[in-house]
Amino acid sequence: MSSTHFGFKTVDESDKARHVRGVFDSVASKYDVMNDLMSMGLHRVWKRYTVRVADLREGYQVLDIAGGTGDLAMAFAKEVGHTGRVVHTDINEAMLSTGRDRLLDHGVVLPTLVCDAEKLPFPDNHFDVVSVAFGLRNMTHKDAALQEMCRVLKPNGKLLVLEFSKVAKPLEKAYDWYSFNVLPKLGKMVAGDDASYRYLAESIRMHPSQEDLKALMKTCGFGHVDFHNLSAGVVALHVGIKC
Repeated sequence: MSSTHFGFKTVDESDKARHVRGVFDSVASKYDVMNDLMSMGLHRVWKRYTVRVADLREGYQVLDIAGGTGDLAMAFAKEVGHTGRVVHTDINEAMLSTGRDRLLDHGVVLPTLVCDAEKLPFPDNHFDVVSVAFGLRNMTHKDAALQEMCRVLKPNGKLLVLEFSKVAKPLEKAYDWYSFNVLPKLGKMVAGDDASYRYLAESIRMHPSQEDLKALMKTCGFGHVDFHNLSAGVVALHVGIKC
């Protein structure tokens, strides 16, 4: 049986999805609060930038993968108007339910679907834009997921990958101290779960660097790929065009 990483641990590939599901089942109810605390509100700025780079138009078809609590889906829905459509998806039912309820509380009704990014249930050449925010690093086979995202995009369609990345060298020591000392304690106090936030810190270190992810996206079918470092590389937005 093949193995893969779950944070710094090695697990069977077949078990990783179960471990990841356990993490997000645990944190779903406090996910938004913890995002604000962990990033000091910066996650909202990163997502606003992503929406701007998406450059959506009235009538666009958008797929939001690992859409979680619905931040991006809600913002995208405002941009595509009544003639467009945003499909809000996540592999984790607890996260998706939290997001769906939040969208409904804001009067936003979107197609909401539990689905695996590695096996997307959509036809070829269907979406103008696909997004995945803070979800790619949790996927067992990133190459398979990226190939699926490319498949469902229309020619010249755009993939947006917003993800924690490799921070600038001068900040590495301070960032590591914060990640492995402050985050788990914050998770314990607010969400009653330090282990999930320790996994968060570990999973970021196991995720490909900006250049490595760019190369992987090109290998998976994207003709043009660029990335934008945000907050000194704490987060990077990769933009891939299907040519």
